Amino acid sequence: MSLKSFAARIFADIVAKKTAKWVNDPIATQEKVFRELISRAKNTNFGKDHNFHGIKSYSDFASNVPVRDYEALKPYVNRVVNGESDILWPGKPIYFAKTSGTTSGAKYIPITSEAIKNQVEASRNAILNYIHETGNTDFVNGRWIFLQGSPELEEKNGIKLGRLSGISAHYVPKYLQKNRLPSWETNCIDDWETKVNSIIAETVDENMTVIAGIPSWVQMYFERLLEQTDKKIGELFQNFRLFIYGGVNYEPYRAKFENLIGRKVDSIELFPASEGFFAYQDAQNEKGMLLLLNSGIFYEFIEADSFFDDNPKRITLKDVKTGVNYVMIISTNAGLWGYNLGDTVQFISLFPFKIIVSGRIKHFISAFGEHVIAKEVEEAMQTAIAATDARVNEFTVAPRITPEDDELPYHEWLIEFEQLPGDMELFKSVMDKSLQEQNSYYFDLIEGKILQPLKISCIEQGGFTNYMKSVGKLGGQNKIQRLANDRSVADSLLNYQLTDQK
Repeated sequence: MSLKSFAARIFADIVAKKTAKWVNDPIATQEKVFRELISRAKNTNFGKDHNFHGIKSYSDFASNVPVRDYEALKPYVNRVVNGESDILWPGKPIYFAKTSGTTSGAKYIPITSEAIKNQVEASRNAILNYIHETGNTDFVNGRWIFLQGSPELEEKNGIKLGRLSGISAHYVPKYLQKNRLPSWETNCIDDWETKVNSIIAETVDENMTVIAGIPSWVQMYFERLLEQTDKKIGELFQNFRLFIYGGVNYEPYRAKFENLIGRKVDSIELFPASEGFFAYQDAQNEKGMLLLLNSGIFYEFIEADSFFDDNPKRITLKDVKTGVNYVMIISTNAGLWGYNLGDTVQFISLFPFKIIVSGRIKHFISAFGEHVIAKEVEEAMQTAIAATDARVNEFTVAPRITPEDDELPYHEWLIEFEQLPGDMELFKSVMDKSLQEQNSYYFDLIEGKILQPLKISCIEQGGFTNYMKSVGKLGGQNKIQRLANDRSVADSLLNYQLTDQK
């Protein structure tokens, strides 16, 4: 065992003991975070406007601080962007994570020194937890690659700004700097296809042991490597042992990845965002991610089914239940208060508190009252893949409300297959049955002849990539919208439909 492997195992054991302390006392941990956040921010403009001095309990907080999304919080954020101090959090943030918003143009998410420290620690602890659980340390001696955005940062009123992944690149620990690829110069390339080609040139002959990134973009990297070398990834990188990912559900990609790699590798799922690092996978043989309760984030939850009602009920961790779809609301040490992240989660365990990401509160199909969510379509896809010989590169789902020829409406699945199923009708029926079993509203609509079973439109190879390129969202942290209640994505993708289907 190398010195680095030995040190990693010792460090992993230390972190595991620290983690166990708050895992075993979750409610008190969140109460402590809550009180510290209120105390630190009581003299900020936001704190004064919302009576933080008078907040003694969570019910006081809920009465004084409404749930807001970015657009509603924007007047405060704009003051921070304009250079004012003590607006949402004491002093000024050290970064803005710049993201593209769908309704408000560019978003500037403040990141304070405390928040970036928590982000870095969470990333590190996810890997150390894996070491503690499995005892695997050999990978620390090989090369690591993180497919991420450019680390080049702009500046706005004295505060640096860029994509979160680019900001994070500045915090890679010194002991990993020699292991890390790609080079700084390659990481700074903006054009994604040029960047991938440069990454391949730098990594193809290296001892790659850890690969990290959003699955769809790692898939492109793997496919390009296979084209260039005619070798499976597991043969090319014989010591490749660990895939780290976040941003989307890996399960629809798993079969394709294992085919590209030629064998199974361990994986760690992360749940990071510009607004905070919320959870990571803490067990190889169990579903879900451990919700991080001591990382400067206080959590609230609202049932997704009632989220758009007047005054929906807000609850804290002590009142959540398993299997319920919740909108996650956060208050953070970056100055986001009662903030609607937009993600929905479900708890699969209450001790410890473990979650899965079930979708986005704005990304669903309910054209007929079915309220189908991302988790349900992803599980239906995974079930169909497991039941057939199909391999899928990418997919999205949209309603077809007014079909031609007096047909009943249906859900249209736009799928780019790497390998078509031998029996397409079986593939469709398995998916539709799975969706009916998961969603009683969808079942009732099918049974009542309001909807007909789903239909599939096959997209040509590379169609999703070409679509993302056409809308300026190729690479980086961009990912395809899994489902929508309108046809804005679907109709554009039909430009890449296979010729024999048109």
